[in-house]
Amino acid sequence: MRAADRPRWVDFHCHLDLYPDHEQLIRECDHAGIATLAVTTTPKAWARNVELAAGARHVRVALGLHPQLVAEREAEVDLLARLLSEARYVGEVGLDAGPRFYKSFDAQRRVFERILRMCAEQGGKILTVHSVRATAQVLQHLEWFLPGDRGRVVLHWFTGSAAEARRAADLGCYFSVNSEMLRSTRGRALVAQLPLDRLLTETDGPFVLEADEPVRPGSVIRVVAELSDLHGVAAPEMQTQVLANLATLVRA
Repeated sequence: MRAADRPRWVDFHCHLDLYPDHEQLIRECDHAGIATLAVTTTPKAWARNVELAAGARHVRVALGLHPQLVAEREAEVDLLARLLSEARYVGEVGLDAGPRFYKSFDAQRRVFERILRMCAEQGGKILTVHSVRATAQVLQHLEWFLPGDRGRVVLHWFTGSAAEARRAADLGCYFSVNSEMLRSTRGRALVAQLPLDRLLTETDGPFVLEADEPVRPGSVIRVVAELSDLHGVAAPEMQTQVLANLATLVRA
């Protein structure tokens, strides 16, 4: 592989299409060597995202239906089903039991179950999964509907307990970490316990802010530095570890 084709950093969860300069961000990711997963919140966004990323070296697109949109867009799971064979990556999907979205929780579970069953049937998918206030339910769905040999899961912005983190790791899950997760003492303590060989970095931009501005994929460089401090390893070693974890994930 040529040096230009080897990534140097990882942003495994970023909403590139929600920035006003979507195309410029793709160029930035390629220039900086940031392996970026452009997640989508609705399957209707898939075609345009794929079109814009078609020539990119380091940007890949995930097919998603965000749980926070299920109340209005549950029917779009049929479109996701039609597109799924075109997608290696699936996300953002999952469950959200927060107060604003709990009314749609039954619908969310229906949608998430159907997506997991379809992914299991097709095999080989890599999912980035939302689990706000619903970690136990998400893990139960994974146990029931997505056998470990039929797909791989990355828990995006994980906020569960230490016990749930161990359960997720036992299921083979990875964890993508952003800067917001590292702001609180509890968050740092939780991330410090996550296994090194399951860590990825993310931004979740433009939803995460720094200095009142949305983070951009390049912000993962600072996340790597913070992870190196938490885990007591040198920053270059942590950078290499994250890249190795990504390589293992996508080879599976």
